[in-house]
Amino acid sequence: MTDSQDNGEVYNEKSVKVLKGLEAVRVRPGMYIGSTDTRGLHHLIYEVVDNSIDEVMAGYATKIRVTVNADGSVTVEDDGRGIPVGIVPGEGKSGVEICLTDLHAGGKFDQNAYKVSGGLHGVGVSVVNALSTWMVAIVKRDGSVWQQSYEIGIPDGPLKQIGKTNETGTTISFLPDKTMFETTDFDFTTLVNRFRQEAFLNRMVTIEFEDKRIGKTEAFHYSGGVSAFVKYLNTGKTPLYDPPIELQGEKSGVEVDIAMQYSDSYSEAVSSYVNTVCTPDGGTHLTGFRTALTKTLNDYGQTNNLLKDIVLEGSDTREGLTAVISIKMANPQFESQTKEKLGSSVAQTAVAAVVAEKLSMYLEENPAVAQVILKKARFAFEGREAARKARDATRRKSLLESTSLPGKLADCSEKDPALCEIYIVEGESAGGSAKMGRDRTFQAILPIRGKILNVEKARQDKLLDHDEIRNLTIAIGGGIGPAFDVTKIRYHKIVIMTDADVDGAHIATLLLTLFYRQMRPLIDEGYVYLAMPPLYRVSKGKQQKYCYNEDEMNKAVAAMGQGCNVSRYKGLGEMNPQQLWETTMDPENRIMKRIMVQDAVEADRLFSVLMGDDVEPRREFIIEHAKEVVNLDV
Repeated sequence: MTDSQDNGEVYNEKSVKVLKGLEAVRVRPGMYIGSTDTRGLHHLIYEVVDNSIDEVMAGYATKIRVTVNADGSVTVEDDGRGIPVGIVPGEGKSGVEICLTDLHAGGKFDQNAYKVSGGLHGVGVSVVNALSTWMVAIVKRDGSVWQQSYEIGIPDGPLKQIGKTNETGTTISFLPDKTMFETTDFDFTTLVNRFRQEAFLNRMVTIEFEDKRIGKTEAFHYSGGVSAFVKYLNTGKTPLYDPPIELQGEKSGVEVDIAMQYSDSYSEAVSSYVNTVCTPDGGTHLTGFRTALTKTLNDYGQTNNLLKDIVLEGSDTREGLTAVISIKMANPQFESQTKEKLGSSVAQTAVAAVVAEKLSMYLEENPAVAQVILKKARFAFEGREAARKARDATRRKSLLESTSLPGKLADCSEKDPALCEIYIVEGESAGGSAKMGRDRTFQAILPIRGKILNVEKARQDKLLDHDEIRNLTIAIGGGIGPAFDVTKIRYHKIVIMTDADVDGAHIATLLLTLFYRQMRPLIDEGYVYLAMPPLYRVSKGKQQKYCYNEDEMNKAVAAMGQGCNVSRYKGLGEMNPQQLWETTMDPENRIMKRIMVQDAVEADRLFSVLMGDDVEPRREFIIEHAKEVVNLDV
């Protein structure tokens, strides 16, 4: 049996370091995968795929194939070196068994085996094993094919040699344990977004994804890397220059790979990654980028007389910026087990140094682009100053910080935000029904008239000039824009209630855009909901049933038999107050969808596609998703 060895790096059973314990995973799974809801479920796949990505980053793999099988199980296959199959010294077990059954075991603890890795501190696959009804590992290595099976993390038997091969690689198949998760239904779109990101961040890899439940296949390979990623994220926006600026370098053992491109939009879309793992809460690498960006642009602007004696703040230099910050480093330190925020101080100084050096050089060599960027930042400064003056003016008028609430708001008597909810209702007619049908103790109603301003296309200083946005801002509390304070909001359920037609969908999207761009913590904290009013009422004599789709309606008609009456609600205003309460507002009966962002990067891109100026990406999105739309009243 031979060891895999390249460039003096050895990866074999001696590379596997053991830190024991697996029982705690099933007792407190949330500690290891973040949660047991759909987010935690998808984390299982990410952990297995991240191990394959580690082989890509180490230079030993180029292809990863992920399959969601018809029974809901998952198979992840790569062409890497294969998990070591020899007996681990002092353990009496194979490297495969140790890696898949011991919580803190893996090659990631041996710097000679992996210089950088994205796997979850070596606990990833063993945690997946512990939370799966079954798992099967197949390893191609050392001229043979090896296999071992597990049930709830416990091996069925020892690792077995089952064949011969000239190939190398690892295949992991598993079925999530239904008793451990709220749902075991993987979402195709969520996985597509994840694998697309992985392919952007690793330009050498090809990721193939097949979902046998729905018969869909996707493949991802991007030789353009993070620059191609930025161009993808800017779909629907108008870039101010092309191609994106690329900033690459290595400092203190940290590899830095950044692409950035400004557009004519007003929102910032900067995403960060460590060893290809997304860090949605940022961290030291993001801080280093922001600090260096602001200083470099100020220095260049002052030196070249482009700022007219003004000093840019960080938000000025990032308005309309889309950027991807990808770093690779050994032993990254995170502030949580699920790696949402980087804490390594060396990353901050490394990123700042690379950005300062490379961006300064780029600006000097590309003065036309530099002028465009500084002009954009100067306009952002002027807009921020105008917005500040507008806020000051509204405060003087006692609009935003006084106890004077909008006249159209029918408030509730309860004062504890955790117990209060506000319905944002389209139109005066529906608003009137909602006001009469509600429970005044804890339910507030705010009718809005027509379509609100599209904040995707508006500078912040224009927002408070818009009556409906100003009324919403005052009613919800917390302010608007960068200074929004979620601790000051007056309701912990903010419910968008619109008609089930094209206009209603447009109004809901405009409101969601406002919340996402200007009051983002509302969505991050899970305070925003969509009301789901019924589409039909089926009645016969004293019998009645409210139905939310055509299938439910047909079943109700069949159950009641001949002579039943079917009413189709085209708008909320067609319901009387009692019906609106029974179907849509009564906590005992209502159906609401909580708005959650599983992938902030993709959500940011979609808002730009749906609400931006570029028509073609929006048309393509509508065509692609048209078949998913049901009961759309046009």
